[in-house]
Amino acid sequence: MKAKISNPKKLAQSVLTATLLLIAFCGNAQLKGGHILGSMGLQSGTQSPENTLSVYIPGYIYSASSLRDSNGDKVGNPDLTMFITGIGANYVSDFKILGANYGATILIAGASNTIQGSYIDSKSDFAFTDMYIQPIQLGWHNKRADFVFGYQLYLPTGKYELGGSNNSGLGMFMNEFSAGTTLFFNDKKTFHFSALASYEINGKKKDTDIKTGDILSIEGGLGKTFYCMNAEKTAPKGILNAGLIYYLQYKVSEDKIPVGSILVIEPDKDKVAGLGAEINYLHIGCMTSAGFRWVGEVNAENRFQGNTFFITLAHVFSFKKK
Repeated sequence: MKAKISNPKKLAQSVLTATLLLIAFCGNAQLKGGHILGSMGLQSGTQSPENTLSVYIPGYIYSASSLRDSNGDKVGNPDLTMFITGIGANYVSDFKILGANYGATILIAGASNTIQGSYIDSKSDFAFTDMYIQPIQLGWHNKRADFVFGYQLYLPTGKYELGGSNNSGLGMFMNEFSAGTTLFFNDKKTFHFSALASYEINGKKKDTDIKTGDILSIEGGLGKTFYCMNAEKTAPKGILNAGLIYYLQYKVSEDKIPVGSILVIEPDKDKVAGLGAEINYLHIGCMTSAGFRWVGEVNAENRFQGNTFFITLAHVFSFKKK
């Protein structure tokens, strides 16, 4: 008796995709999650002040310089630069939940050369990508430490087709939980260290049984805040924040790539670390800020290794009662 194949086209695509992955990367193929490393740095465990709305324009550039195998050895020379930009907003209210200020964030963006996984020839035109929404953001402020907790999700609004050469999204719902802290080493809170941990749970990719493994990301930095005084030295005209930043990312569970109804390929898990620098400046008079981050990656396994650049321009609207 012959087994019935309900969707031959879908099966053929899955077999082809998995076979290509195995041939190209010797079993070390990896699927990418939605978390953008480098989006957080100094004071990653601190929420913005209450009764403020920050409207921002991010510019994310990731340049892959090599592809690494499970031993961390170089196995490929990609010519790939991913770019993301858009417009976002973060609002923090004076409404309290468990003593924390409630806030929310949204980012609508476009991307080019969207990285789907460890594909050296990943190329795509600039197009609307997956949407980021953080409906729950809680922030606590204490004398020597700040704390944050958040729930965020990534909606598959970008174009995605299995095996497509021009995808702008990842084709899956992604849920993420985060928690972090910023520790202050002096009373003026000008010397600080931060860490923010995010755990991403990924759903199945559109029209497939392919599933990206869960991902743990840790981001933060060690920095110093400087107050730039006016000519009379009576009040600050700006705030400068600078220091060293880092990130770590680990695939906690294996990617699952079904082939037919029996075989399921579970490639080795990937990881990467990065160390860099950040500087940002807030002009108090016009409440406008500009920031720059650079992170150089090291110790990558089963994934790309390269450089991350993050530029942010923002304007802060304050709704505090005078």
